[in-house]
Amino acid sequence: MSALLTELEQQACTLLPEERAQLIEVLLESLHDKSSSGVEAAWLGEIEKRVAAFDRGELQTHPAEEVFTEAKRMAR
Repeated sequence: MSALLTELEQQACTLLPEERAQLIEVLLESLHDKSSSGVEAAWLGEIEKRVAAFDRGELQTHPAEEVFTEAKRMAR
């Protein structure tokens, strides 16, 4: 472990629990790949497209009971 990391860890442990939680959130957010925002935008567009198609009655639907039964069958 680098000296800087050790120092940061020691300092972080002196923070109040709420401050440590906030630091954790900031650090975790910094790990997110910013390039994935395009993927998220594409999924949002796809979701909107599918909801609109459902609302127009263009999608074939299946009762949840049938879907779960089939999923259980496939999991065996």
